[in-house]
Amino acid sequence: MSDSDWVDDGPLVRPYALVRGRTRARHDVFDLVAFVVALVDTLQGWIHIEPEHTRLLILCRKPVSVSELSAGTNLPIGVVRVLLGDLLDMGAIRVREPSERPSPQLIREVLTGLRAL
Repeated sequence: MSDSDWVDDGPLVRPYALVRGRTRARHDVFDLVAFVVALVDTLQGWIHIEPEHTRLLILCRKPVSVSELSAGTNLPIGVVRVLLGDLLDMGAIRVREPSERPSPQLIREVLTGLRAL
């Protein structure tokens, strides 16, 4: 196999390197369905800003879920949570936790109503 035949489809920097070995966000607010919205357009010029932070800010100019951010950046959810934690510490994002799930009773009543149609 020659050097020209070698192809690496993986990222240049491994995910754990992006977050400097951190495995958890300092905040426990990043549920998969929590909505994140950027409060600033860019963090260029800020100290310790990675391109991935900027990518996340671009994606969450409008409210978007944590899971959608993971898919949009092609990064593992754990890495996205750590990076979002950095942005939250910087005051660059706001997080809205998902509302409470409906009670089983309410779901039964809705299903009964739908069946009656």
